[in-house]
Amino acid sequence: MMAVEVDNVSKRFRRQTIQPYTTLKSAVVDFLLRQRKPATEGTFQALQQISFTVEQGQSFGIIGRNGSGKSTLLKLLAGIYRPDRGHIRVHGKVGALLEPGAGFHPEFSGRENILVNGIVLGLSKREVRQRFDDIVRFAELEAFIDEPLKTYSSGMYMRLGFAVAVYADPDIFLIDEFLSVGDEAFQQKCADKMAEFRRRGKTIILVSHNLPMVEQWCDEALWLADGVIREQGKPHSVIEKYHKGIAEQEAKAAPPPHHGIGDGVPETAAAEMPNRWGNQEVEIVSVRMLDANEQERYVYCSGEPTRVAIRYKVHGHVEEPVFGIMITRGDGLQCYGTNTWIEGVPIPYLGKEGTVEVTLERMDLMAGTYYLDVAVHDREGLAYDHHHWLYSFSITSEFTDMGVLRIPHQWTIKP
Repeated sequence: MMAVEVDNVSKRFRRQTIQPYTTLKSAVVDFLLRQRKPATEGTFQALQQISFTVEQGQSFGIIGRNGSGKSTLLKLLAGIYRPDRGHIRVHGKVGALLEPGAGFHPEFSGRENILVNGIVLGLSKREVRQRFDDIVRFAELEAFIDEPLKTYSSGMYMRLGFAVAVYADPDIFLIDEFLSVGDEAFQQKCADKMAEFRRRGKTIILVSHNLPMVEQWCDEALWLADGVIREQGKPHSVIEKYHKGIAEQEAKAAPPPHHGIGDGVPETAAAEMPNRWGNQEVEIVSVRMLDANEQERYVYCSGEPTRVAIRYKVHGHVEEPVFGIMITRGDGLQCYGTNTWIEGVPIPYLGKEGTVEVTLERMDLMAGTYYLDVAVHDREGLAYDHHHWLYSFSITSEFTDMGVLRIPHQWTIKP
């Protein structure tokens, strides 16, 4: 049974501009001039001919860059917007978390907002009162529930909004980046609640930039770009094509190479990269993954070897540097990490430049997307150059085992 059907949907918005009208005459003249313009002038197409279906009980992810139309699509599904063309059919009670505290009144207390928001989400007063204690307990707001919401932090807003929405018990749950807000403990509570929803056969439609979370949680994914569907299918396949598409776009838009420090990113630019840090006394210039045939490759079968080649340049006086790697699964689980100091590998004088290589003889990982961290630091942990989640690779497998690693094994049956 289908929970959501989207059929050839398009949505256009008019660009809003502030006009410095000084007289009634100027306002009337401007209105008449606008009436003569084509209907499409001064507008932008947010979504164009979007069609897809979501089955009941399915977890469905929507990904794409900012401005691609993701949030607009979610608001159409929630009934906040109406499509200009096409049809949307939603079968079941909808709960939406589109932004923290949406629908709350800042002058009302938390208690009053629970009542109002619960009724808006389809609960009766009696049902809200029956679930009130559970909502407050889940949001961890017992000490503040009678305070006005204008005194709440953004995190408290978010916790209350999520708690009300999940205890409204919708059939279809729409989420826009909501699970990425809040502290780690509350995120885990949200994840546990989402897992409970999935076990109960609820439908979840998730918009997120957190691709590992989409891959972990969703049964199917859709990639939006410039208001049109670029790809739809299994999350792993869609995310891989999304990564490839973004890389191609960035390569076309990339500025000419810098001719500063070495062949890599200049020190001033490196300091501004959120996934790279360090004082650059030793600079990691390039990182490559090489297969058994010495070919650069980033898709491997489980059990295949790889060699990580780290090219560096030295810009300062360093003693006893430590080189290390870490492999992290797409959902953030650290699978394996090591460094030259842990393994007692002696580091000779580095000179001005060179290469450090580590060979992983077998990558017995389960199928999925993984990220490679590489770093060089001193013995005390001071980073010279740390590259965090800048290199992704994929593992494929003909097997469907569960877990993180595929441990070599054999079965023996003795009837």
